[in-house]
Amino acid sequence: MSSPPQPGTWRLGRLAGVDLLIRPSLLIMGVALVVLFASRFEDRTDSNPYVLATAFVLALYVSVLIHELAHVAVARGFRMRVHSVTLHLFGGETLIEGESRTPWQELSVSIAGPLSSLAIGLACFAVEPALDGTSADVVRAVAQVNILVAIFNMLPGLPLDGGRVFRAIIWQVTGREEVGIRIAAWLGRLTAVAVVVYAFTRTDEPTFGIDVVIAVLIAWFLWQGAGDALSHAGRSARINSLDARSIGFPGATPPPNAEQLSVDLHGAELLKAMAARPAEAYALVEADGTIYGVLTARAVDEAYRAGRR
Repeated sequence: MSSPPQPGTWRLGRLAGVDLLIRPSLLIMGVALVVLFASRFEDRTDSNPYVLATAFVLALYVSVLIHELAHVAVARGFRMRVHSVTLHLFGGETLIEGESRTPWQELSVSIAGPLSSLAIGLACFAVEPALDGTSADVVRAVAQVNILVAIFNMLPGLPLDGGRVFRAIIWQVTGREEVGIRIAAWLGRLTAVAVVVYAFTRTDEPTFGIDVVIAVLIAWFLWQGAGDALSHAGRSARINSLDARSIGFPGATPPPNAEQLSVDLHGAELLKAMAARPAEAYALVEADGTIYGVLTARAVDEAYRAGRR
């Protein structure tokens, strides 16, 4: 059974058990893209440039959907639960429950989208010579944009897919996920600035005004996404710093019938164990079953807030 759509979205339906949603901003971007690309089809005398641009934008949105479904397929392969795919102003977003458990899982899920865009672009280039007229124009444009989307998405900055790939690599090398998040997030902010600077260098383009508006919107999306990633890195670091042995009270006597937790639990695993058996205080036990001491929910909360190690 599907859940109610997220606020500000419209449900198109479900595919393979995943909600397909769109935001109204998708329609705004669609109109802007039609106006932007119509000028590039004006040399076609046998077709209305706006009709060609509309066909191109529809094909582009189908490509974006395939890009997101590639993320879904790989995530499902890792037995991750996928709630929805949302198409919006800046492309698409796949809502996956929980975080990647390993760098390899993060890299695999992230790179699937850009690889699918690259495959679409190469496939369109392959069939384009067999077409002519309007069809050839649209297919060629779809091929070019998908290749550009694949390249842009692989830039090593969050929230782009390439930023997640870069995060996974740093995570694997350093053993610390939050380090990868912080580096990739700051690269994402540099990418945001670069997008705006590049747009302002193209003053000779007839669509300069529209290009700048789109560039600013994209930069804002990248900057906000990078900021969210930095906030997540801070939370991740505080969670990873939680250690039952160091937070607990050694030698203390647990309350009668207290829930037991392993004293070796730390990070997210500690929080999951506590969430599964909510209590004010727990008995901490060693691997051999002996009592180490007591862990209180208040002490864990204070340690998280302080971010102590």
